[in-house]
Amino acid sequence: MTARATVRPKIAILLCTHNGEDFLEEQLESYEAQTWDDWILIASDDNSTDRTREILARYQQRWGEHKLTIICGPARGYAANFAWVTHYARGLADYYAWSDQDDIWYPDKLERALQLMSEIPDDVPGLYCGRTLLVSTDNQEITLTMLATKPPCFANALIQNIGGGNTMVFNQAACNLLAETTREIQLISHDWWAYMIVTGCGGRVVYDPTPGVRYRQHDGNLIGENLSLPARLFRIRQLFKGRFRQWNAVHVQALLIHRDRLTKENRRIFDLFAKTRECWVPANLLLLRRSRVHRQTRMSTLGLYLAALFRKI
Repeated sequence: MTARATVRPKIAILLCTHNGEDFLEEQLESYEAQTWDDWILIASDDNSTDRTREILARYQQRWGEHKLTIICGPARGYAANFAWVTHYARGLADYYAWSDQDDIWYPDKLERALQLMSEIPDDVPGLYCGRTLLVSTDNQEITLTMLATKPPCFANALIQNIGGGNTMVFNQAACNLLAETTREIQLISHDWWAYMIVTGCGGRVVYDPTPGVRYRQHDGNLIGENLSLPARLFRIRQLFKGRFRQWNAVHVQALLIHRDRLTKENRRIFDLFAKTRECWVPANLLLLRRSRVHRQTRMSTLGLYLAALFRKI
């Protein structure tokens, strides 16, 4: 940490659970192994019917109620649960870290995030995210997730999320922003919205190419990352069925509510992108180019223009 940090920052780990008994203890143990030990855990359980609450209660007894708080989630899905626990935790720490129930954190995950965020001023929304190592249900290594090579920015966030929520750590200014902007909107995913609204409002995103999480892949994953050819072909089929356009429609409506929060340049980008979705060729392609909206690779950006050609964005 830099010299300006006169008080050791506290991190609130925001864990969302639902029937997670199979892997929850391994995740909790990875918190305890963190090199940065000034953390508290707030677990929001969404109506689990297995031993999840029992496991959390056992760790609460072991660590103390000052270290682990258990609350009831809203029972409206994982994205709503993360928004819920973020509202609850607001103001209880200096930094906040979202967590899934079935991953394993590397011991330096929190400390590394704090180090990389240490230059972000307290009044600027700051968000840390990065790659993960995909592992099987029995914790065998599969592969790394995509490496983002272009700088994080709103023009990228509009159509692509580069960091999973299970990697994200954010400061109090970002927590305030998230708490204030998730009340009136529909969320596709909490992490994509975080990337979008933090960059859109002039915040700073730090992307870490070094994985800090072993991201477990199994049938229970709501959002995984399968890099195989069949998975990519499936996503292409879904794009042309209109799923991507539906997601963008949700984001456009959400950003319209908070348009005044965006920076002047990002309002310009957003307005052009919104117009792009309503125009036909060639006007939509010209507007898309003027907006400078892009994905992380040339090929995927080319795919974006191909989708625009068929009005699928």
